[in-house]
Amino acid sequence: MARRVKALARSRRESASRVIANLVESGLDAQKRERQRFLDLADRVARATDPSEQKDIKEELARLTFGH
Repeated sequence: MARRVKALARSRRESASRVIANLVESGLDAQKRERQRFLDLADRVARATDPSEQKDIKEELARLTFGH
């Protein structure tokens, strides 16, 4: 992992610390987007009246939650 960070730092002409900080920030942003997507889907399933649509949304929630 350290080699990959150093290589990325060299290619970007940044310090390894800056690369790590950017990677952490990107990871936190991705986690925030994933959480918001989950909440949006949960809201959609609660509002859906069509059983087929509810099923599809529930399956998407399951994939998001369990990775299947």
